[in-house]
Amino acid sequence: MDFLLGNLNENQKKAVLHKNGPLLVLAGAGAGKTRAIAHRVAYLVSQGIGPDRILAITFTNKAANEMRERINNLLQTKNYELKTPFISTFHSLGVHILRNSGRPVGVPRDFSILDKEDGLSIMKTAIKELGMDPKQFQPSKMQSIISKYKGDLVTNEEFEVMAGNDFFPGALSRVWSKYEEHLKRQKALDFDDLVSKTFFLLRKDAKARGHYQNLWQYILIDEYQDTNKSQYELSKILAAGHKNICVIGDIDQSIYSWRGADFRNIVNFENDYPEHTIVVLEENYRSTQTILEAAAKVIEKNKMRKPKRLFSQKEKGAEISLFEAMDEQEEAEFVTHKIRELIKSGGNSDITVLYRANYQSRILEESCLKRGIPYQVLGTQFYHRKEIKDIFAFLRAALNSESLVDIKRIINIPPRGIGKVTILNYFSGKKLSEEFQKKIGGFLKLLESIKEKITESRPSDVIRFVMKESGYEKHLEQGGNDDKERIENLRELVSIASRYDNLPGREGIEKMLEDAVLMSEQDTLDKNGGAVRLMTVHSAKGLEFKNVFVVGLEDGLFPHSGFGDSGPEKEEEERRLFYVAITRAKERLFLSFSLSRTIFGAKQLNIPSRFLSDIPEYLIKLEEYDKRREIIEIE
Repeated sequence: MDFLLGNLNENQKKAVLHKNGPLLVLAGAGAGKTRAIAHRVAYLVSQGIGPDRILAITFTNKAANEMRERINNLLQTKNYELKTPFISTFHSLGVHILRNSGRPVGVPRDFSILDKEDGLSIMKTAIKELGMDPKQFQPSKMQSIISKYKGDLVTNEEFEVMAGNDFFPGALSRVWSKYEEHLKRQKALDFDDLVSKTFFLLRKDAKARGHYQNLWQYILIDEYQDTNKSQYELSKILAAGHKNICVIGDIDQSIYSWRGADFRNIVNFENDYPEHTIVVLEENYRSTQTILEAAAKVIEKNKMRKPKRLFSQKEKGAEISLFEAMDEQEEAEFVTHKIRELIKSGGNSDITVLYRANYQSRILEESCLKRGIPYQVLGTQFYHRKEIKDIFAFLRAALNSESLVDIKRIINIPPRGIGKVTILNYFSGKKLSEEFQKKIGGFLKLLESIKEKITESRPSDVIRFVMKESGYEKHLEQGGNDDKERIENLRELVSIASRYDNLPGREGIEKMLEDAVLMSEQDTLDKNGGAVRLMTVHSAKGLEFKNVFVVGLEDGLFPHSGFGDSGPEKEEEERRLFYVAITRAKERLFLSFSLSRTIFGAKQLNIPSRFLSDIPEYLIKLEEYDKRREIIEIE
């Protein structure tokens, strides 16, 4: 048992050794929760629980992969039978259940998963077909509202009743119904359906419910404060049989209310399972004492929280740097100058710059380029490139002949002489000339050959086949420099596909398509290890860096005031977001604000963020940036 408990603190051991019954683990930032989860799974296996009887859920593929690696390493240590526990995100779990058991709620096995862009395309089509003005009824806004309702487990039929005769709700109801018609016709699900329809399936179908409740006797859910209603209810129904559910969360790190997350689910857990046990993890293994003390002073102002106090065995560490810039240009120059100093002093490239709003990255990118600092902006995703989406559209259309959104995308790519009028006539069922029947027949024959290839070949070979047989690769080879770069990206896609070559039949391609559409921003991190990372604070959740810069700390920007909700709950979430930003830092923390900032073309005067005054002065070192671009430290 030493291999499981030897390097754990007392409270981590309690979390690991709790075998049966509901368990709530309140884990502070950097308190070793991933280690506790991994060791808990290994402990259950050591007690005779089959790994395949364990379900572990987290929120990103990156976190799931890290958890899977840790658990496998622990199990291999003692040569346990390697039936890996089912470790996934909520959405991947939904895909697994719906592909295998979704027929009772009308979900076919070969359904396509729409990303946000494809879903928006169908939303635009629905609005156009209803004769509505997209300027008055903005597709992206309609998509966002429907997503929120789906997360709250409201169906379009229920919303139609709720809408009544009110103007906007009535319009939204008609759009939603038309949107659902398209999804059903195309055998497609959007992102939110993956969880909500899984819940509706288990609620409706006793056979499926009993199967999955019996299959997973032990359930672990990470980042429980980030669950929305559909995820919360799905967790409850899966755990209803054995009630061996362990959830790990931290109200102080709940920062996703805008996408439906509700930290009150932690409180609800205590009410749902009155026989629960609570374990609190407060020892921080990440940050210096200075950083932890600053974080504690910031978050203690919040009233909606469960009190805890993080502590560390680490040394006090460097003071927190604070810089007052005249404008965003000077702020960016200070940040990049300091980054160069850090890199020169120790060759340390474990650096991130965090900001509240995406537009803040532009000035930072310009400054990085000027100083020759390699950087990566989180959010620029490989799978969103046109050429990658085109190849994926060939694959999805081959697997699902009803996927009109994919067929429309690639029916004339590369150019086959099939114009827009012909496409419209084809989809509306009008008779085509013999010439166009032949062209479309050739396209459909291509899809059939791709489908056959998928069933008999490895995913990497399938990608090569699609590139060649579709004429896509040859078309790019005849293009300019941009097309040459696209060919390189497709070759990288072949390399990625080879990771799935061990999966049988169409399973490899299906898994690759699933992973691509469900990929989060964090999943791109490892590709550029030596670069400075530029990202929003929301994107940084769950990550850690030796050196962290938090910029734009001005009232109105951080805390943000751009959402029309300035009540106490909004301010508390903004404070939690600042707390998350601070606790990403392991060794050095740099804070900065600008006295003026140009926003939407207008110069705006600012006052420092109210959150800065929560940090005691004795923890802060002021810094000044002079005209010679040198740092003068003022004690």
